[in-house]
Amino acid sequence: MERHRVSVVLFEGFELLDVFGPVELFSAAPQLFALEFLGPAPLVASSQGIEVTTTHRYDSADAADIVLVPGGRGTRPLAQDAAFLGWLGEYAASAAFVTSVCTGSALLAASGLLDGYRATSNKRAFDWVAAQGERVDWVRQARWVEDRNRWTSSGVAAGMDMTAAFIAHLHGADVARSLTDYVELDVHPDATRDPFAAVTSPTPRQLGL
Repeated sequence: MERHRVSVVLFEGFELLDVFGPVELFSAAPQLFALEFLGPAPLVASSQGIEVTTTHRYDSADAADIVLVPGGRGTRPLAQDAAFLGWLGEYAASAAFVTSVCTGSALLAASGLLDGYRATSNKRAFDWVAAQGERVDWVRQARWVEDRNRWTSSGVAAGMDMTAAFIAHLHGADVARSLTDYVELDVHPDATRDPFAAVTSPTPRQLGL
């Protein structure tokens, strides 16, 4: 089977599970996936404050194969950062696959990588994300959306469902099932099943947590 390189784009304020949910699945099959972490510095802090060591700086990254862009609080300033968006748009344009989790799709949209594609994102931030790409066909009710070589997921944990489907797309359902069983993950196999599209419960922050 073909081995793919997954380049994870880190930035200050990325969401941990957006990254390490998919990474858990990819890393369970090292003969199929090689992982690398790209960032603006040797250490990059997540939204949760945990720092991750990068493999390469943005400007020294090899040509892209599979690109994964997470969401997190850091997407808000980066969606207005012309230098970052210019790099991301150029770096990922020739990739075999471009993927995102949660509000990572806002960065793909703002860099032009989703123009003419269907995509989704975190439902609580959906309106803001959609405003970053007027040429994107935004799908509000979707666990994840696959459109040609663009894969985008809903919020945070949905990235693992998308990754399982993505692995099945590349290597077959049996391989994907073996990996999700290995990590004891009960995935949502239906991309259109989105139980959180209409959720109106308060956020932890609104509850003072």
